[in-house]
Amino acid sequence: MKAAVCREHGKPLSIEELKLRPPCGSEVEVEIKVCAICHSDIHYIEGAWPGDLPAVYGHEAVGTVSTVGPVVEGFKTGDRVLVTLIRSCGKCSHCAEGAPVHCSYQEVLGGNSPLRTLGGDTVIQGLSTAAFAERVVVDQSQTIKIPEDIPMESAALLSCGVITGAGAAINTAKIRPGSSVAVVGVGGVGLNAVQGARICGATKIIAIDLSEDRLSSAMEFGATHGVLATGPKHYREVREITGGPGVDYALIAVGLAAACESAWKFLAPRGELVIVGMPSSGEMASFEPLNIAFKGQSMKGSAMGDTILARDVPFLIDMYRSGQLKLDELVTKRFDLEQINDAIADTLAGNARRNVIVF
Repeated sequence: MKAAVCREHGKPLSIEELKLRPPCGSEVEVEIKVCAICHSDIHYIEGAWPGDLPAVYGHEAVGTVSTVGPVVEGFKTGDRVLVTLIRSCGKCSHCAEGAPVHCSYQEVLGGNSPLRTLGGDTVIQGLSTAAFAERVVVDQSQTIKIPEDIPMESAALLSCGVITGAGAAINTAKIRPGSSVAVVGVGGVGLNAVQGARICGATKIIAIDLSEDRLSSAMEFGATHGVLATGPKHYREVREITGGPGVDYALIAVGLAAACESAWKFLAPRGELVIVGMPSSGEMASFEPLNIAFKGQSMKGSAMGDTILARDVPFLIDMYRSGQLKLDELVTKRFDLEQINDAIADTLAGNARRNVIVF
């Protein structure tokens, strides 16, 4: 099996053959057709987050089921499925409360990596998925069937970028109709946070970014205003747009602690700050608790948009079919697996909404 293997943090991925064990228990084997490049993969590759090597990353994927484990239910060979990193047992307290993203037994479910070198050495299954490869073996909880009428390149984005951004608005923040929202950082995830805010019925959606091109893109996806964050006091412009008090919700869709600090300045009394983007491990932010308490504000994190696959993916597909959710427009460039380093470099250069590897 051909896969892209990262052997050292910060070094280019190499393409080489690996062995993949057959699925057992509740696992399924999926032949990958498309895998998008997500910044989370890049953070792990660069060593911004802890993780062992060598590893195969990639987690925003779509493909067809090729083999099923002996106790798999609801899937068969040939099914068209999303492959995600959301691995859940369905039995722990978090799963029972409708929070599979925070499943208590994710590592237990993962067991040993299904990947080996031809010499028999273990290769880490990055993000419990390892989809920069021709095939993956994952738990059945990480997959969901998708219909034939949605292009695979577009569908792949539902595995992470779309559910993370839109889910932060719809599930985590639960944005109220008629409210005002700021989305800080309008890359791949941020654009979907904008779309999620629009679907929720927000009347003012303010995109904030360092790039004028990204702000223009955000307007195409539903932002009503754009604010360039290059000035030291751009928060004043945000407040002017809202008529003075600030926004009801601030969604931080960029992995920078400084963005979390500055957002408090344009958050309205009783406003909510939602951290979506994940900074590098060890990066710290500071804030003044007195102001937050006095203004009755709150802060929460959003992991994978608090997604429940069986609920949210069908809903988002319906939104796509009705024209209320843009997916096709998110795909920027297509690459072969052998070109994965070029795809990553292009993503790092800020040129992509989402680059995809097409197998």
